[in-house]
Amino acid sequence: MRRWWNDTVARALVVWAVALERVAGREATRRVRLRRNEALRWAHQRGVPVEVLAARLGLTPAWVRYVIRNPEKAALEEAA
Repeated sequence: MRRWWNDTVARALVVWAVALERVAGREATRRVRLRRNEALRWAHQRGVPVEVLAARLGLTPAWVRYVIRNPEKAALEEAA
């Protein structure tokens, strides 16, 4: 049961991260990027591979790894 729940939550977090990425497209506000980065970290902690996250968000795997390690700094760099 627990594994099913973690998989379901992880998939929902990926969908949430994708939605936030699309909403933030042009204005790229720091707050929305931070929420997206949080969702990325949570999904990754629940077992979603970096490659899947990168493919779904249209980002490079290297950038997703950077976001997972340092979400606040990544949000500032993206907003610039």
